Amino acid sequence: MCGRYVMARASGDLVAEAEAEADANLELRQSWNIAPTSDVPVVLERLLDGAAVRQVHVARWGLVPAWAKDISVGVRAFNARSETLLEKPTFRDAVLARRCAVPMEGYYEWQSGPGGTRKPCYVHRADGKLHWFAGLYEWWADPALAADDPNRWLLSASVITLASPDPEDPSPVLSRLGALHGRMPLPLAGEDLDRWIAPGTLNATAALSLLGTALENAYAAAGEWKIEPANPAVGNVRHDGPWLLDADAEPNETDAEAVLF
Repeated sequence: MCGRYVMARASGDLVAEAEAEADANLELRQSWNIAPTSDVPVVLERLLDGAAVRQVHVARWGLVPAWAKDISVGVRAFNARSETLLEKPTFRDAVLARRCAVPMEGYYEWQSGPGGTRKPCYVHRADGKLHWFAGLYEWWADPALAADDPNRWLLSASVITLASPDPEDPSPVLSRLGALHGRMPLPLAGEDLDRWIAPGTLNATAALSLLGTALENAYAAAGEWKIEPANPAVGNVRHDGPWLLDADAEPNETDAEAVLF
């Protein structure tokens, strides 16, 4: 699962690392405690004058399909299970035609302990680079607004997840991931990233093939991650700041509001 994460890169650094263009209205916020329904950056490709152009956009975290009556659908669709993408109406059209990558510096997961206790952990790449997780995006038109209203269109996104590794896996990192939670976000790297976000509509067979390749490489990528204790205050979305990555830090109320970057 992925229900809270960190994305605090400066916008210029994100655009450069994505090798993309920034959307003209790009406005991002640094945050060490991103929760569903927040605005998040996504990387996608669009065909402009016949050429694929990679762009960074801001989307609402929680997929709202075009047929939805209102955006409340997205509250339950911030993650999408890889096994059922083509079966669920919420995600079926997007996996065929609207695939994106969701950049993260790392994400939080809660580890169960004795007596029902739960401790947050921070999962991130050991090399400090961004994760690029497979995602889906959709455009939704608010029926209450006029067709020429610039606020009519909402861009939303979801993160694709897969089953975590076996807790008995010989890799220390993979075994701990498996013990931490039964689900994990689907990482993309290299050609998997390029193929996943390439524009164009696929049929079901081609979409499953594309997804299958990414799934085959997921555990190899995850074996390079680190899992470290995080601050319990991350459980409250009002807390935000780099101190959340320090398990022993005292809550810092001055960092309660994320800052623009």
